[in-house]
Amino acid sequence: MTNPRSDNAPAGDKLPDRTMSDVVLIVDDVPDNLSLLHDALDEAGYTVLVATNGESALQRAAQTLPDVVLLDAVMPGMDGFEVARRLKAQADTAHIPIIFMTGLTDTEHVVAAFAAGGVDYVTKPIRPQEVLARMSVHMQSARQARQARNALDAFGHATMAVHLSNDLGAGKAVWQTALARQLMHSYFAVAPGQVPEELLVWLREQSALAAEGRELKPLTVTREPKQLVFSLQERTSDDDWLMVMREVSDAAVVDAVLQAFKLTMREAEVLYWVVKGKTNRDIGDILGSSPATVKKHLEHVFAKLGVETRNAAASLAMKKVRLLAS
Repeated sequence: MTNPRSDNAPAGDKLPDRTMSDVVLIVDDVPDNLSLLHDALDEAGYTVLVATNGESALQRAAQTLPDVVLLDAVMPGMDGFEVARRLKAQADTAHIPIIFMTGLTDTEHVVAAFAAGGVDYVTKPIRPQEVLARMSVHMQSARQARQARNALDAFGHATMAVHLSNDLGAGKAVWQTALARQLMHSYFAVAPGQVPEELLVWLREQSALAAEGRELKPLTVTREPKQLVFSLQERTSDDDWLMVMREVSDAAVVDAVLQAFKLTMREAEVLYWVVKGKTNRDIGDILGSSPATVKKHLEHVFAKLGVETRNAAASLAMKKVRLLAS
């Protein structure tokens, strides 16, 4: 194996250039297997990385984030099943498709491979053309899914799919966008894949409502001064629940009101506190202004909204707030 990018390089080495080819990590403790696959993949135009044991496989995967992992199931020390479980437990590597390579075709081993997070398996002796064909399918699917999730994040739609098990209260995040992962950690301090009890209870309630054809209700989780609003979308083809979360804060609401009604920042802040039920004196204390100044701002707000009373102005603003949280 002469490709310098295929060696077990130290952590400080330069990452592979993904602009020219997809990156494959082969994990096997048998040199002949590594050589056979390396040559076939290299000839097919892939950038090939190798690891000969579980520990180095985890290190290489974390460093380079390969597009696919070809993983030997049976190795001394940490076996392939444990390697797969650890890769799927880490947010940065959970999305990588894992194809097991095994000489064990018993049903229990095949089931173990899929349970550990594998998307497919090939049996030994390895047939390179079969491996290439299976890799292509799974890499394309993973790439499309990743692009879809990135697009959701780009539009501010943090999305997560949750699988509810038959055990009451049990469930796990099957996948989540990067933004969803950040929000879940920020509000609940949970590890990737974990779903807090509060969310599971709500999800089971919504599942029951959906089964009865009734209207679903959002869940709002408050962590002052912000709120995280969950909306249930639908069941996926894999029978998982798809949900969207959106963060709402005082600043976001003020900005929405400002943009919607062409107000100044101070006018939007005054209107926001009117919605909160504050008097002119209260608002003055909060914003560091006199009640007379607040009254003058309100007169400008009434004119721009085309209303004459505080209640009418608050009602219009409330509609905008509800739209923001929906």
